[in-house]
Amino acid sequence: MESNTYAGIPAELHQYENAKVVLIPAPYDGTSTWGKGADKGPAAFLDASENMELYDIETQSEPYKVGVHLTESLPNFESPGQMVDHLQSEVSRHLKHNKFTTVFGGEHSVSIPCIRAFRQHFGQLTVLQLDAHADLRPSYQGTPYNHACAVAEAVNTTNLIQVGIRSMDKSELTHMKRENVFFAEDINKDNHWIDKVVNKCEGNVYITIDLDVFDPSIMPSTGTPEPGGLAWYETLELLKRVCSEKKVVGFDIVELCPVESNWASDFLAAKLYYKLLAYLQDKLK
Repeated sequence: MESNTYAGIPAELHQYENAKVVLIPAPYDGTSTWGKGADKGPAAFLDASENMELYDIETQSEPYKVGVHLTESLPNFESPGQMVDHLQSEVSRHLKHNKFTTVFGGEHSVSIPCIRAFRQHFGQLTVLQLDAHADLRPSYQGTPYNHACAVAEAVNTTNLIQVGIRSMDKSELTHMKRENVFFAEDINKDNHWIDKVVNKCEGNVYITIDLDVFDPSIMPSTGTPEPGGLAWYETLELLKRVCSEKKVVGFDIVELCPVESNWASDFLAAKLYYKLLAYLQDKLK
């Protein structure tokens, strides 16, 4: 379903001039190579958000009160390049209006224009990528704007930190900054991995979360699920630490491929977005 407001919040908190946060639905799925359906992710996320309790027990607060403006969804595009140009322009426009800009995809290629816009607006940028896949291919299937290339540009233009990686092509080793990569199997053996990730976040921090970073036992509704992923509470602990100790300037969540019989994944995505608002709300007021 298409929502008029995020999570059914009161209209006055949705109005652009009153909202601290902008949420852009990006139902783009132009380059997925296996499981299709990420274009249906934003609608499923918004539907789940409509049915989510808005009191956050952990922070004892109602994060929606910072105000969230839900924009219209992205239109259809004839090429990945058109999507990149359009979304970069949209994100930049909201940043110039001093809005805390967030995006819900869609496939992971939507992060490419988001990161570009944030880097141009803020200058120095740390990109914290939570993902099962390295996504460092400079080009794939004839375009640098493939979902497999989501952070190939960012590794050269930002302080890229990769968390939860457990699947990649050998060729990506050439582009990877190994000292900034936290493989899932290493995380599993390291009780201090969150401290190490937080310490590497410098300056302005942009968070991009591919939902396949989670273990498929709790998040099966992604295009390319991988075993051995992160759990819910350890992921929240990392995000809470980063949001409280660092200057987070925006985020995106991508790769929800909804399955009609599995609403739990849709609700996980909805709750994850809301948790990020909860952790950031004091800095957004």
